[in-house]
Order: sequence, then C-alpha cells, then structure tokens
Amino acid sequence: MITKTKNYEIRDDRFRRSVKLDEAIEQIWTGGRWTEGPVYSPAFRCLIWSDIPNDRRLRWDELTGAIGDIRSGLGYYTNGATLDGQGRIIACEHGTRSVTRIEHDGSATTLASHFDGKRFNSPNDVVVHSDGSIWFTDPSYGIESDYEGFQAEPELDGEHVYRLNPETRIITKVTTDFACPNGLAFSLDQKLLYIADSGGTRYQSGERHIRVFEVAADGSLSSGEIFAECENGVFDGFRLDAQGRIWTSAKDGVHCYHPDGTLLGKIFIPEEVSNLCFGGPKLNRLFITASTSVYSVLLPTTGRSLV
Repeated sequence: MITKTKNYEIRDDRFRRSVKLDEAIEQIWTGGRWTEGPVYSPAFRCLIWSDIPNDRRLRWDELTGAIGDIRSGLGYYTNGATLDGQGRIIACEHGTRSVTRIEHDGSATTLASHFDGKRFNSPNDVVVHSDGSIWFTDPSYGIESDYEGFQAEPELDGEHVYRLNPETRIITKVTTDFACPNGLAFSLDQKLLYIADSGGTRYQSGERHIRVFEVAADGSLSSGEIFAECENGVFDGFRLDAQGRIWTSAKDGVHCYHPDGTLLGKIFIPEEVSNLCFGGPKLNRLFITASTSVYSVLLPTTGRSLV
C-alpha cells in the first residue's frame, strides 16, 4: 500500500525507516535561476553549490546559516562537483569546458580540457574512485547557448563518459552509446557504475533512465543495462546512501531506489530537482538543489562518505 503525505511517498516498506513523515522540508536559500552541483565540505561545515546561469558559486555555513559568494562572475559556469580523497573539490565547468580541482589554498588546477586534441563539450558531473581516478560525463548543455556557458560548435563526435588518471593525465573514453550522459555514481563496492541519460530533455530518442555498468579492474565498463526509468521528468544528479540505495533527482522531487531497482519512495520538492548530496556531521542531512532554490531535510539514514 502506498502511503502519501504532503512531503513524502512510501512505495515500499523498506523506505519507512529512511525518512520521517513529520520532518519538514527546509528551504535554506532561494534567488537563483538554475541551482546545481551541491557538495558538502565536512572540514568547513558548509555546503557549496552553483547558480549556473548567473555564473556564481555560493556557500552556506552550517553553523551560522550565513550565505557567501565565492568564485563568481569569472566565466566558469560550474555544474557538478564532488570531493576527492584529500577533501579537495573536483568541479565540472561549462564555461572553461574542463574538469578542475580546487586546491586547499584556493587555487584551481585544470585536470582535463581536451580529448584527442579536441575540446570537451561541457563536463557536467563527476565522481572520484578510491584509486584516485576521476570519472565525468560530457553532454553539450553548456555549449548549446549562452545561458549556461558559451555557445559553440562541438568538437567531439558525441556526448560520452570519460575516465581520467590524475597522475598520468591519461584520459580514456569509457562509453560511446549515450544520448546525453548526466549524473553518475559508484556502488558501495565500486564494482558498479550508475550513469543517468537525460536525452529525453533534448532528443526524440527520449532517454529518461539510469543505466548500470560493471567496472573491470582496468577501468573498462561492460553491461550497461537500464536500472530505472524516471516516472516524472528525467534523472539528473544522484548520490548513494550508506546502504547502497540511490537517491536521485526528478521533476517532482527526490526518488529513492533500492539496489535491486525497486522505487522505494519519494521526497516531494516544490521545484524541479537538479541534484543532491548528503552532508552534516552525521551525513544524514540531504541537501537538494532545485531550480531557483536549495532545500534540506534531516533523515534517519546516512549518506555515503565521499572521502
């Protein structure tokens, strides 16, 4: 039996202990055009996210609630971001069409900007493997117009997923059969890689799903079957919790999937969700970027640590 309230929907009893039906959804900031790329810094107890069309990165202090403006108005148009094993931010930039690393001193290092001598389209989302390799998607959202980057003709033969060895700087193309690769995340044991295809927003082929791949020791991918189809809108960014469940963005909020592919339930958000991350001292606070705003909700479950 489906249990539905204003803020939550329980599809499967396994979801009942993952949310509290009386827990409010808190809007912690609003005033953007399209918020994206949330990443929580445990060292500085803050959330950092992007307002892409306004070309700004913002910071919310967890202890004081203060909002700060960082790395803004510089043509970066940052999208997805994550942490590496040293707690540094790895970010995808539409404006520079590159993947960058923000060092502890605040400087930026460009990690990847070209493949086979050609510029990337507009790196979109990124994850870091425990071996240090950096995996990122490269759709063309950022070069289609001047709204989220700089309009330009694509130089590559399509929209693919790549793997970067940060030590050798060797970049490998790991998939070639996506319409529009978007969010991605590893399973807890890193033997699987989940990748969203949001082609349905732009192409008649209509992709609105997450696919799951087997990851070989050499970094190659196989399988690639459809893990889940989006019921409302398309999947964008997503993260895993400590039990391996996938919490993903959708048009009506956040959808939670069991590793067996079952849709367990939803958290309803009053705006279209683009991305999310877990944060807080216990990693049990879900931060959600949604259209013009950023929301958060405290959960009785914890997210997977990125570091």
